[in-house]
Amino acid sequence: MLLLTVAIGLVMAAVMACGWAYQRAVGNGGWTDVFWTFGTGATCTVACLVPLDAGAWWRQGMVAALMAVWSLRLGLYIARRVATGREDVRYATLRSLWGAAFQTKMFGLLLVQAPVAALLGIAVLYAAHQPDPEFRAADVLGLLILAGAILGEGLADEQMRRFKTDAAHGAVCDRGLWAWSRHPNYFFEILGWLAYPVIGFDPSNGWSLLAFLAPVLMFAVIRYATGVPPLEEAMVRSKGDAYRAYQARVSALLPWPPRA
Repeated sequence: MLLLTVAIGLVMAAVMACGWAYQRAVGNGGWTDVFWTFGTGATCTVACLVPLDAGAWWRQGMVAALMAVWSLRLGLYIARRVATGREDVRYATLRSLWGAAFQTKMFGLLLVQAPVAALLGIAVLYAAHQPDPEFRAADVLGLLILAGAILGEGLADEQMRRFKTDAAHGAVCDRGLWAWSRHPNYFFEILGWLAYPVIGFDPSNGWSLLAFLAPVLMFAVIRYATGVPPLEEAMVRSKGDAYRAYQARVSALLPWPPRA
């Protein structure tokens, strides 16, 4: 388990270094999200299958497939958005704030994402290598959680895409899931990482509780680091009072009925 986790971290460091070089060449920081998503998906998918266990090989294949589906869905969506649109407001804001130091600081920011991917990989590995050969209620629950998360995130992304292509849209997207959460796509992304510790929990192995660090870590990163804060700041700058009013009535992350 430890060797596989370290391997994920080392491979992801190389992947993110390539992502940094590519975004520098094309002048669009959003490509780093594509590298992280596909890189995390590929490394964790392979790690799920090493070594192939004769007892619960089907679970290894199931978890590997879940990682692959998550990575392909999200990675392709981000790639299309980055390739056809302007630079993500988060990176555009950092580019403005950091000025000449942007590329240097960007390199450090991206390398930090390698150990984050490795820590998330712990949850995936525990799920893939859960030793029980039987199909359990926990497996069903994990599948339902991840399926709901992928569908929810996909729906939120599609609603935002339609909003942006509607010539009659307002200043702020407050339709569908976006009327209940300012960042429903982030909420479902965090929720999806809960599926792996649910599948991987082993009552006979207390170390499997480490897998629950994955959704906690993803929540911390999205809510307080590279997700919500820079995006909210950019939205307030560009939308002004319209976004401040949106903040006042709609939950930041957890879907909740909007305040009057």
